[in-house]
Amino acid sequence: MKTEIVSIAKYLLWVGLCLLASGLPCRAEGVSAEESVRQMKVADGFRVEVVAAEPLVRQPVAIEFDDRGRLWVIQYLQYPNPAGLERIKVDRYSRTKYDRVPKPPPHGPRGADRITILSDSDHDGRMDVAKDFVSGLNLATGIAFGHGGVFVLNVPYLLFYSDRDRNDVPDGDPEVLLVGFGMEDAHSVANSLTWGPDGWLYGCQGSTVTANIRGIEFQQGVWRYHPVRKEFELFCEGGGNSWGLDFDATGNLLYSTNYGGYVLLHGVQGGFFTKTFAKHGELHNPHAYGYFSHAPHENFRGGHVTVGGIVYQADQFPTAFRGTYIGADLLEHGVYWHKIEPHGSTFRTTHGGELLTSQDRWFAPTDVVQGPDGAIYVSDWHDQRTAHPDPDAEWDRSNGRIFRIAYGEPEPVNRGAMESVEFAKLSRRELLELHQHKNQWWVRRARAELIRRDQLSETSGSDDDQLTQELLTRVTNDAAEATALEAFWTLASLDLVDEATTIKLLDSPHASVRAWNIRSLGDRGSISEHLAHLLDRFAEREPSVRVRRQLASTAKRLPAQYAVPMINANIIRDVDNEDPYLPLLWWWAVERHSVDGRDEVMRRFIRPTLARSQLGRETLLPRLIRRYAAEGNQAGWESVSQLVEANSKDVAGSHLWEAVLAGWNEQTGDRKLEATAASNLSRRVHEAWLGDRDSLTLTRLAVMMGHQDVLNLIVRDAFDREVKPQHRADLLKILAGTQNPQFIRPALGLLSADQPAAVKHAALDLLSQFDSDDVATALVNLLTSKHDDQLHSKIRDILLSRPSSARLFLAAAQRERIDPESVPIEQIRKVALLHDDRLDIKMS
Repeated sequence: MKTEIVSIAKYLLWVGLCLLASGLPCRAEGVSAEESVRQMKVADGFRVEVVAAEPLVRQPVAIEFDDRGRLWVIQYLQYPNPAGLERIKVDRYSRTKYDRVPKPPPHGPRGADRITILSDSDHDGRMDVAKDFVSGLNLATGIAFGHGGVFVLNVPYLLFYSDRDRNDVPDGDPEVLLVGFGMEDAHSVANSLTWGPDGWLYGCQGSTVTANIRGIEFQQGVWRYHPVRKEFELFCEGGGNSWGLDFDATGNLLYSTNYGGYVLLHGVQGGFFTKTFAKHGELHNPHAYGYFSHAPHENFRGGHVTVGGIVYQADQFPTAFRGTYIGADLLEHGVYWHKIEPHGSTFRTTHGGELLTSQDRWFAPTDVVQGPDGAIYVSDWHDQRTAHPDPDAEWDRSNGRIFRIAYGEPEPVNRGAMESVEFAKLSRRELLELHQHKNQWWVRRARAELIRRDQLSETSGSDDDQLTQELLTRVTNDAAEATALEAFWTLASLDLVDEATTIKLLDSPHASVRAWNIRSLGDRGSISEHLAHLLDRFAEREPSVRVRRQLASTAKRLPAQYAVPMINANIIRDVDNEDPYLPLLWWWAVERHSVDGRDEVMRRFIRPTLARSQLGRETLLPRLIRRYAAEGNQAGWESVSQLVEANSKDVAGSHLWEAVLAGWNEQTGDRKLEATAASNLSRRVHEAWLGDRDSLTLTRLAVMMGHQDVLNLIVRDAFDREVKPQHRADLLKILAGTQNPQFIRPALGLLSADQPAAVKHAALDLLSQFDSDDVATALVNLLTSKHDDQLHSKIRDILLSRPSSARLFLAAAQRERIDPESVPIEQIRKVALLHDDRLDIKMS
């Protein structure tokens, strides 16, 4: 082909350079940490200080304080390529395929990553002692303390390093807890290990990697692991390249994003969230039929990557900052804060201001944590690059900093010293009192210490009983919601919430306690008949939309015979139709039980009262019909027939038929109706079509279900010049769905004749269904004749979408039957997506 059409390799290099533009160096080398501070600007009343710098720390990707006030840091020195593996292939999204899965440390290849403990021996506010807890790691991105050791994410593994004697030396090789986290792209691997208030360990999964853990495959989302029960779950799916998560004062999970215009997502249990679908694939539940977006954000500023986001829950900053979301802006070299405001059962956010901005273009914040002193600590990758389209790019691994952002004047004595204490030496009473600390860091560490003692059996039976009673008293009797909720979380983390407690807490005056009570119940998974009856009544009267949100998530996790009555209670109430989350959450609960609990579900959806519920008739019923139609078997079609029969008089018919059609189109295979499966439905479709022949939905369904009289009619009209062009185009699209080769010749005739543009484009849609050399040759010939540019563009799209027709196209271009100058580079890019080596050779 002419040299005017660039090779795929050159094209991809051009794309990579464009991606790299935002990270090109502004200077040849970095400046000192002190000079970097001088180039920073903080909000009024705040100050920024150096906490650590090279050589103590280099390339920090994650930081965390332990229960002795020491700062731990993961030095991500192996990034972006794991040690000891051979790169087999790199795609245009920087996803790398390696020759094997490495063994876990220390048995696999020894990498350069290390987890280092930083200490401030002279209490001057700057770390001066560094000790490695473990080295030789190979893409390590997450750390969490608890259960007598350290949890570490080292993809593809979640590891646990026991350190029961607390001497900062692992007791032995790590225990492999999970395996299967994706490692194709080191800037989007699993990350951000964070303890949930419920005792589960949560983490993010980035965008351009694929995890497959215990048969659960996903690309993006939030996952969790229970260290006692050894259970793994995908908590919610989707969200982009997330790096950072936290929980607010009532336990809502918020996680960061790389989507421009937004700063966070509100992750709910069992939720499905937006993805870059073309790049990362569809949601793994094909019947989700919808998804949540990011929290709506006002006054967006900065670059599109928010990392390390936390909810500020301390008192070192002014009161106005409590409960705000503080996240690092990686690409714009700053740290911003955002207001979080209620939005139905979820949230919206507003840009609050810049906590820190920097003129130092090497300042690249990677993590944000709240310290024991209530200040904010920010790790700085400190490099000239902020993107890595080239896996062999040079990285400056000599730099790394950690900064402290605090409010007010420096302390006159022991400036910056941690208000640290040995949690392991505190009594249980003291740990309970710390549950009311104004700095959430202390609350979380106190809970973690109680869990550690429980798991390592460091308490007596009488102590356990006393602790349980004190917690129960706080949960059930305390007038302060925060006190009751913190006590409940500790009870749940210690697995001390029994059915009697659950029943009592259904009447808690605190909405957050009721919500977490329902969530804990769903996590246990089994309930008694008595409790199920109480839950039904509870669902009928619960006033809080936040609690009803959790009811929907929990209904997805309970057995159908207990869950469906809860769902039905909310269909009857019909109070959450305008909520951003509730309608879809209720649908996902219905979908979860639609097959295994078919009888329970069908009983509720064939009732005539369903039509009186907007939630039932507009959100749930159409999706349920679509779900059963997509099943594509006798049981599914019989369910569809019953639902249509029961609801067609009360619900708009077009609404239901569109759902049937959508489900039909989701089936795989030949999609033919079994003779006995849906004769009633097929008959009803034909009757409905006779009453409304202008309905394209009914026409399409009638053709698909084999009604020859309908097919004959639309074949006649589709090729009749006297019929309106747009109607002909619509009918041709229906014929395309039949994939019947008898329509190839007449469709080609439409393209070679004087026909309206809409008809020609529809004829092309029909022809695009056939992978045929004859069709491809005819389309190439059409490119040599006179047609409008839009038609030529569509023909090229079709030809370049398959290897066989693309070869014919490229051959014609080489023979100059097609002018290479006329082919936009965007269309040439389609060839790269075919991953065909023979085509790549032709393109070079």
